[in-house]
Amino acid sequence: MLNRGLRQMDVDIILKMGFFIRHLHQHITNLHREQQNSKAAMPSKFQVFRGQGLSMEAFEKMKKTKGGLMSFNNFLSTSRNRDISFKNFARPAAFDADSVGILFIMNIDTDICTASSTPFVNVKDIGFFNDKEEEILFSTHTIFRIDRIQCIEDKHTDRLWQVNLTLAGNQDDDFNKLTAHLRKEIAGNTGWSRLGQILIKLGEPAKAEHLYQLLLEKASSDGYKAHCNAELGTVYKDIGEYSKAITFYERAIDIYKKMGPPSQLNLAASYLNIGSVYYNMGEYSKALSLYERSLEIRKIALPPNHPDLAGSYEGIGIVYRNMGEYSKALSSYERSLEIRKMALPPNHPDLAQSYNNIGLVYYNMGEYSKALSSYERSLEIQKIALPPNHPDFAQSYNNIGSVYDNMGEYSKALSSYERSLEIRKIALPPNHPDFAQSYNNIGAVYYNMGEYTKALSSHERSLEIKKIALPPNHPDLATSYNNIGLVYDNMGEYSKALTYYEKDLEITLKALPPNHPDLAASYNNIGSVYSNMGEYSKALSSYERSLEIRKIALPPNHPDFAASYHNMGSLCENMGDYSKALHFHERTRDIVQKTLPPTHPHVLQSKRDVERVKKKM
Repeated sequence: MLNRGLRQMDVDIILKMGFFIRHLHQHITNLHREQQNSKAAMPSKFQVFRGQGLSMEAFEKMKKTKGGLMSFNNFLSTSRNRDISFKNFARPAAFDADSVGILFIMNIDTDICTASSTPFVNVKDIGFFNDKEEEILFSTHTIFRIDRIQCIEDKHTDRLWQVNLTLAGNQDDDFNKLTAHLRKEIAGNTGWSRLGQILIKLGEPAKAEHLYQLLLEKASSDGYKAHCNAELGTVYKDIGEYSKAITFYERAIDIYKKMGPPSQLNLAASYLNIGSVYYNMGEYSKALSLYERSLEIRKIALPPNHPDLAGSYEGIGIVYRNMGEYSKALSSYERSLEIRKMALPPNHPDLAQSYNNIGLVYYNMGEYSKALSSYERSLEIQKIALPPNHPDFAQSYNNIGSVYDNMGEYSKALSSYERSLEIRKIALPPNHPDFAQSYNNIGAVYYNMGEYTKALSSHERSLEIKKIALPPNHPDLATSYNNIGLVYDNMGEYSKALTYYEKDLEITLKALPPNHPDLAASYNNIGSVYSNMGEYSKALSSYERSLEIRKIALPPNHPDFAASYHNMGSLCENMGDYSKALHFHERTRDIVQKTLPPTHPHVLQSKRDVERVKKKM
């Protein structure tokens, strides 16, 4: 029961057996010291074996992390006897319909065990097989690197595998730095509270919520009550329950304010956290105000390169990006990255977040090659620092898919989006807002590929989730209405398209600043419908309003200008004004040739448009 509780991070079992876990670990540590100083000492380097079953899903995850690190996350029983491990444990598991039989071969260096405080004990005289098994028991935090995974030939099954592991410890410099920093990051709280923070970082919000609710019930001091409320706010924010998140963050803020100056940094963190909830709800002005309050406190209380300052700059950058102020956003993100490079180890997850944020701004500015480079740098760090199905992976694959989509590489885009959705199905509750993003983006690729029925189905699924998860005037709802309108527009159902575009515009006017790029897209799409319906004067008015906003909001060669000029060129062509049509189509061609790959469909289309109009003249 204990090992199952540890493997599954079962909060109730761990809380009930916490004393026993600590006692057993200490007993192993003491016995290890005694045995290594006696004649029973193990050689400096030796091998042990472990046979067990592994679910098909867990085995597939392991294969994907070959070369990476793994922990069994329990008190680890191993044997010096290969035959017992193989015949009694690994091989029988291969014949279970739901599992794969695994023989782990572990290379142990006692110097690494000593340096890394990784105790083990020889329990050969008290195990089930007496001295035949030669059982070696390791404590809970033993870490291995996966060296090799290979199939074991067997006449009766193809589900027997050998996995070679090497004990990891202080000899691994990057891992050592990252571990030290993470310990520092969660220091200062009780062991139980640290467990909750780890559960949040591992993407286990339901378990963290259960733990913090139990801890809050038992909390006696104001400081600890505030801390538990703040952590519960973070849990609810992560699962998309924003009103609950605000409630718990506000409770924490009220307590920290009463506690006075000693709690200023906790107050700053709470302002930042509640700001991030308002950001998720699309209330950007509230979010910006709270982020700036957090930054003011931290500038006074912290040294200039403290990692928490990076968090404040990042939050401010996020809001500016969503308000369409990309140069301000990029400046804030780069300041955040600069601090993190000085303050954090090279593979810390927060560095991945910084590169991801910078990629988002470049993407919004239409600089797709720079965006892709930043996203891939972020993903590299995440693969080292995070467990394989952490929600951050989903966002990275989603962002990479967006770049490929805009570069016209639709099969790569679809593959990335589907990988993102696959991770989210494992990591998140079913109506989390991030699912809406996945379905929305898959719909966008199908739209670009001309598969309008599939596109419509995906966009409608996205809209359903957003209606459940978001307030009625959230900008993301406007995006869904816009995308459904685009599909109907291209299916020739213009009245339906216009209805959805007008819903999009209604929300966008309420939710965003007057010169936000999304407003330009709304006017552009309404113009497109009017053009298709033959109402050319209304179409021209909408196109011109769209172009005015883009000239204010975007850099001069942004791809969205190409969309404006293309639509105005097509409109002038339909009206028989071929000289203006040629002017706009040539401007479109010049922009797409600068910003997109030469084989992109928009580049090829722009050249055809120019040649077609020339022939009409």
